[in-house]
Amino acid sequence: MAKTSTISARINTSDKKNAEAIFAKLGITASQAISLFYKQVHLRRGIPFAVELPNETTRAAILEARSGKGKTFDTVAELYEDLGI
Repeated sequence: MAKTSTISARINTSDKKNAEAIFAKLGITASQAISLFYKQVHLRRGIPFAVELPNETTRAAILEARSGKGKTFDTVAELYEDLGI
């Protein structure tokens, strides 16, 4: 099917470059990625990923992680042990 519509959007240059580097690794173009996104919006009848504000617990965890506080582990086994898994 021939493409019949054009989309024009202004986005941050570094976001564009970062995304296009990932698209290249996936073997697709930016146009193909946008088409995939639009198709998923249509199929799911909405944005194809969660768009929500984190709750208070999640916000606190994000801030803790960004500040370098909290527990760290040298191996996955140590993490699992701490979690009791």
